Amino acid sequence: MGTVHDLLEAKGKSGAIQAGVDRSVVEAASLYMADEDSSLGFAFSGWAQCALPHRRLGPSDRWEIAGERVRLVVEPGLRPSADNGPMEHVGVPYGSIARLILLFLQTEALRTGSREVELGGSLRQWLTKIGASIGGSNARAVRDQAERISRCRLTFHIQGSGKVGLVNQSIVDRALFIEDDVSPHQGRLSLETAKLSEGFFEQLKKHPVPLEEAAIRAISNNPAALDAYLWLAYRLHVLSGDKLVTWKALKAQFGAGYKELFHFKPRFIQALSLATAVYPAAKIEIVEQGVILKPSRPPVAPKLTALR
Repeated sequence: MGTVHDLLEAKGKSGAIQAGVDRSVVEAASLYMADEDSSLGFAFSGWAQCALPHRRLGPSDRWEIAGERVRLVVEPGLRPSADNGPMEHVGVPYGSIARLILLFLQTEALRTGSREVELGGSLRQWLTKIGASIGGSNARAVRDQAERISRCRLTFHIQGSGKVGLVNQSIVDRALFIEDDVSPHQGRLSLETAKLSEGFFEQLKKHPVPLEEAAIRAISNNPAALDAYLWLAYRLHVLSGDKLVTWKALKAQFGAGYKELFHFKPRFIQALSLATAVYPAAKIEIVEQGVILKPSRPPVAPKLTALR
């Protein structure tokens, strides 16, 4: 177990904080350790290599980010303007809520074995369960991010090992969300379905990354920590030895929103601290050159994954 988990067991939250562990890390680890829900979530491995922006971009700005073998391109969609004028851009999805909606879609698709995913009450219940309760500003955020996801063109370009080449694939074939015209200010989600594109669904089935909902719940309001957790869940358990990932490579993969490396580095270290707080088996070392990844058990045992 990592230091924060040992301290929590030995001295409790106040003792861990007094020992110098960041309060947010202590809170995340404490929530995770106290959570008895063993439910699983799933995400396509491409999300572990490229992610959505953390913050709002300009309405017409495109998002593009590349990992070692995957490039993600998100083009903002259009919607009719209120005065029936020219179509207007809605902007690309961003932040924690967008990540949670997409995680729900992928988890439900694998759970049911169908590209058709029911929204409405199911999404509302799951978001509430995961800690993003639907009410007030969160309701508006869910409507906003769902519309951004439904209207944007979101594509993974997957570069194989010289055999497959490049694969372009949109994620959603059908709109995710339609606002309830009867009570548009109550945050009610229409009982519609989202349909994952066939190509993305096939990739998801071939390359799923199992995750613990308890871990997601403990860091659900931090998009950088969610990205770091997914990355570690994807990378660590397949390593045969230690691997250094440089700060330059990490910034290219996770820090496209930061102009300078010295702005990105402390934020990513914090994200890793939160991710390892909810992934106790993760073994990493932060060094001057970057982050050393070490072979670790996956967050979800293979037998448990097979049973779900």
